[in-house]
This record gives sequence, C-alpha cells and structure tokens, in this order.
Amino acid sequence: MLRLSGVGVSNGQAAGPVVRVAEPLPEPPASPAVTDPGAEAARISPAAQAVADGLFARAAGVEGDAKAVLETTAAMAMDPSLSSRAEQLVNQRAVPAPRAVLEAADEFAESLRATGGYLAERVRDVHDVRDRIIAELLGVRPPGVPTLLEPSVLLARDLAPADTADLDPDLVLALVTEEGGPTSHTAILARSLGIPAVVAVRGLLAGTSAIAAEVDGDSGAVGLSEERVEVRAAERTDTVNWTGSGGTSDGTRVKILANVGAAADTAAAVSARAEGVGLFRTEFCYLAAEDEPDVATQRAAYAEVLEPFAGKPVVVRTLDAGADKPLGFLETGAEPNPALGVRGLRVAFDRPEVLDRQLAAIAAAAGDSGADVSVMAPMVATPEEAAWFSERARTAGIARVGAMVEVPAAALIAGELLEAVDFVSIGTNDLAQYVFAADRQLGALAGLNDPWQPALLRLIAMIGRAGVETGKSVGVCGEAAADPLLGRVLVGLGVSSLSMVATAVPAVGSAVAGVSLRACERAAEAALAASDAAGAKAAARAAFE
Repeated sequence: MLRLSGVGVSNGQAAGPVVRVAEPLPEPPASPAVTDPGAEAARISPAAQAVADGLFARAAGVEGDAKAVLETTAAMAMDPSLSSRAEQLVNQRAVPAPRAVLEAADEFAESLRATGGYLAERVRDVHDVRDRIIAELLGVRPPGVPTLLEPSVLLARDLAPADTADLDPDLVLALVTEEGGPTSHTAILARSLGIPAVVAVRGLLAGTSAIAAEVDGDSGAVGLSEERVEVRAAERTDTVNWTGSGGTSDGTRVKILANVGAAADTAAAVSARAEGVGLFRTEFCYLAAEDEPDVATQRAAYAEVLEPFAGKPVVVRTLDAGADKPLGFLETGAEPNPALGVRGLRVAFDRPEVLDRQLAAIAAAAGDSGADVSVMAPMVATPEEAAWFSERARTAGIARVGAMVEVPAAALIAGELLEAVDFVSIGTNDLAQYVFAADRQLGALAGLNDPWQPALLRLIAMIGRAGVETGKSVGVCGEAAADPLLGRVLVGLGVSSLSMVATAVPAVGSAVAGVSLRACERAAEAALAASDAAGAKAAARAAFE
C-alpha cells in the first residue's frame, strides 16, 4: 500500500474502492481562425444557457444548501458579462468559441483572485463554469464526478461546488484531493456531509494504479492499494442534539452562528437554525460598482440580508478592501506586498467618509430590519485603531462595536483591545496565514494553515483569557469554527460564540451540547500541550474519549 499524507479537514476513517474525478479538459487551441466569427460567436450564449439549464434541473431534485449551490453556479453560467466578453473575443480575433470562453473566464477569475480573501476562493467556481461551457461547445462530457454505482472514495485534483453539491453521502465514503486547504470548498462540504476528507495530498494522482483507498480524516493519512480493501464507512456526526440554542451540557452559553456574504446565504442559515449571524461580509455591495454605492443603495442591500434575522444577533463586518482587494472607487494604488499593506480598516484612515457612509447605511438597515446589529472592523492592529473605529460607529448610532483579530499584534494585546470595544471576533483564516507567513490559497502550505496548529491555538487561548478577564465576548468566525471537535476545543479556550458556514451549524451545535465546559477545557489543555497539528487533534480527541 502506498502511504501518503495531507491535511485532514473532516474527521473520521473510511475505506473502499476509489473513483477518480475526471481532470479538466485540455486547453482549447486559439487556431485555426474561424471563417465566420459572427456564427461562431452566436454559439456561446446557447451553450451557456444549456449548462445553466442542466444545473437548474439538478437543483430541482435537491433542497437546502445543495440547491443554493447549483442555482448559484447556474446563474454564473448565465452571466451576460461572461458570454458577451467571449463573443467579443471571437469577433475581434476570430478565435474558436471554446478558446474565447477560456480566455474570458480566466480574465474574470483573475479579477477575483486579485480581490483576495473569500472572493479569491471562488476562482474554482469560475473555472468549473468555464469547463462546463467549453464541454458543451465541444460536444463532450464535462469534467466532474461520475455516476457512483457503489460506496466509493473520491480522488480528485480539486472539487468545485457544483461537482459535489448533490453527492449522495451514502455513496461517498470519503473525499481526497491533491490541492485545496483547510478553508476550501472540499473541506466545508465534507464536514457538512459528515464524511472524512483529506486535502493537499501531494502525489495523489501521479501515475498510481490503485483501486482502493484507506482515508483517515483525523491524521491526514491516505493509503492507496492495488488490491481491494474491506469497505468501511465513517460514523456520521450526530446532529440530534441541535435545538437552535447553543451551549454546553452543563449550561454554559455558546452562540452558534452563521457566516453570510449576501442575501442568497440567509436561507441556508435560517434552514440550519443558526442563532444569528457572526460574520456578515458586506463586500458584495461594492464589487460591481465603478462608483461608491450611495447610502440608500447600501441600506436596501443590507436590509435584505438582515430581515430574516429580525430580533436575532447579526455582526456586520465593515468593508474589507484595499490593494489586495481592489475596488475602483478607492484608488489605493499599487503596493509591493498588498497583503501587508493598506487594507481593511486601514483604508478608512485615509477615506473616513467612505466608512461613515457605510456605518450610516448599516444603522439605518438595522432599524429597517429589526435585527440586533453589531459592527466590527477588519484588520485592526492596535487599541488606538479600535478606539477610533468605535467612536465613529457609536456616532453613527450603532451601540455594540467590535474588532476582528486577524493580525498577531491584535492577539498579543487583546486585553487592551477589549478595553476599546465591546467584543472581538477571531478570523482564524487570516490569523493563521499571518502567524505562519503562509498564503492560505497555496496548497503546498496547507499544513501550516491547519487551524489545529498549536501556535495558533495558543494565540486563541490568550484572546480567550482576555475575554474572561474583561467580561467581554470572544467569537471565532473563521473556518476553524466549522469543525465540531475543534469547536469544542475553542469553547475550552474561552470562546463564547462560534460562527461558520451554515451547513456546519447543526453538527457543531450538537457537538458542543454533548459535553461539559470542563471537558472542553481539559481537551483544550491537551491540545495546547501538543507539538504539532496532528498531535493537537489526537490529544483533544483522546481527552473526550
């Protein structure tokens, strides 16, 4: 058996026959030049519509998050800007339609990658739509998950949302990918389905003739075998205990919240019975805007997201943009290292009027919707920055003000930070990449971005202690909160709210409800004492067992 290792992102062990997800199609050539560009360009919109129709048909057969994912991908396929740009390339350069779609989609993907953060992680979705339209134009089967005839382990280079949205968890024993990281779609999906998953497995697809695999989502170990193995399915995460009100078995209150980025995300959060929203990303309101949206436009957009949460807590993050996430109207200019430059709250120091207008819109939308709204600023590094933001937010009429902890400096002075604001929320995705100087988009460094890394846990413990000492709440809104086992450990570190992708809410809420606070604290102590991520996870699991 060939032994490989990666990053375990969804717990459990499973084994069975392997099914390989088809690789992307070869890059379509730019030649020969087409003789009738008009006719060739006219093929593109119908192909995009056919792809969208197929995705909508799949969406009609499922519910919840799977339906939302498929409908969102269908809408992306129908995006007129993609088709019109591809048609323009055909007419300008006489390139074949498949090549034009490739280039147009890659332009769009590059703009998302430059935007950074959450939106950069959607590049895989654009590539998926691109490949489906190209396959339609070529008259071939699109890449993706084949029909499964028996319970199997899926091996892939990476997985797009539409590849996996309607997977049958009774037929998928585990997911293993060569690329991706702890915050990838594969990780999120696997946790929501309750199946083991390992990502960033180098050499997974390199010429192996394996017909079976053993997968350990706890340790990240993967074994590939050229002989059949006994089929074993992982035990599914129990979600029976999720009542819609979070807390430990001995009554310690822990809010279980959802992360949302637009109105489309709210249905999934409501369906999962999230107690509210711990991270509302507001960038969606600005992305397509050449000019800054006015207060009325922002107010209406925010209210649409807030209305389903009337009477419930919603934490709104103010605009997280900058040189690493460029927006036309901000004109932050080029920087040698945008991830370490003017981004997040730092943009507002030079353009405070942009922040003030957004705060006014948030306050008005809160009144319109009846939601219990708080605001928090991204990329806060010092108490002075937190105090500056707090004063402006309170002047706008927002009573509860917080700060994101994504910068190691903010973790180290969490006590002073909490003197300036009412709460902090830890963005584990960014905090990890800054602590380890490891780009979270880079699969080769996925191990360093593992949220079980003891160095990251020790920083979270410092923040948790500061929260206890000041009597103020500490939340986690990064993907670390979506792991049921790690969620328990975070509670043991002093975290009082967990916010995550909506699909993870029932599993995390149930996991926290099944143990006492003292059990969480013992597991946290064991994890903190470990020397590496795998050891921390194993120690925490053993503490609960």
